[in-house]
Amino acid sequence: MAVIRDVMAAFELYQPSSVADAQKLLEQHGSDAWVLAGGLDSFDWLKDRIKKPKVVVDLSGIEELRGVRTTTDGIEIGAMTTLTEVANHPIIKQKYDLLAQAAELVASPQIRNQGTIGGNVSQDTRCWYYRGGWPCYRAGGNICYADTPEGRNREHAILHAERCVAVNPSDTAPALIALDAKFVLRTRKGERVVDAEDYFIGPDIDITRLHILQPGDLLTAIRIPSTWAGAQFYFEKIRDRNVWDFPLMNVASAMVTSDDRIERIRIAVNGAAARPLRLKAVEDAVRGRPRNAATGEMAGKLAVQGAVPLQFNAYKIPLMRNLVKRAISGVQEATWAS
Repeated sequence: MAVIRDVMAAFELYQPSSVADAQKLLEQHGSDAWVLAGGLDSFDWLKDRIKKPKVVVDLSGIEELRGVRTTTDGIEIGAMTTLTEVANHPIIKQKYDLLAQAAELVASPQIRNQGTIGGNVSQDTRCWYYRGGWPCYRAGGNICYADTPEGRNREHAILHAERCVAVNPSDTAPALIALDAKFVLRTRKGERVVDAEDYFIGPDIDITRLHILQPGDLLTAIRIPSTWAGAQFYFEKIRDRNVWDFPLMNVASAMVTSDDRIERIRIAVNGAAARPLRLKAVEDAVRGRPRNAATGEMAGKLAVQGAVPLQFNAYKIPLMRNLVKRAISGVQEATWAS
């Protein structure tokens, strides 16, 4: 296990005042640069001296990256907007409350006051082997310590695990996928807009990253179209403690019904795999069906098809099944892992 120290390795600190200046710095320094948003993920890495960038680019002074703006087709949220502002913003609460619910359940009030929406969707996995400095696949080694007979893997993946079984820890990611959000990136080739579900990647694409950002790229904003404004929303997060903890698993759904039948739906879970998963098979299966317990039961069973538990996380299969069931039926229950 890595030795934890209180003194960070030396680096050059840059504090640009515009997106253009930040992008120039990131392009200039490439893989030697580290992007600092709220700092809540970054400082863990830097203080433990596991990540030792030569350059840190602090985005806190860039006003154009902050705030919630209305557009002709929804809203745009600057990547540096705090989770507290997202959770409390009147337009988000009125029209896109799914995201407000997810943001409000991130960690604690103090962390939400500092943490940003861009940071929450771009943070790294919390696997303790990886973050402890063990030379695992994700860190460039040749083993997954969590996926061994002696490995501790209670929080790890039950789906789409290829060599690495670490999971994505974001609470806002599944909500943004359910809302059909678009992520706005600044790259060397100009602006690029991608669907929220395509922003996240698994180990089959790149085992060292959880998102598509390359050195020199910058996430600048998140756009939410009006498509799902005012829909019926459901968000639930299961964690060991009511504050601070990352999700063992969470679920987010946006639904439009007609005569109590499901007309349109998007549903996503996180904590089951290395990336948030949109459950397209579930969406297709429940469309046109009544929103009731029977439909929820069917959806839950479908959602966990192909799930493979590790030694200590078999509980995640009934947990995921029941979360999806309740997201469809709209009823929360106390016995979430029964």
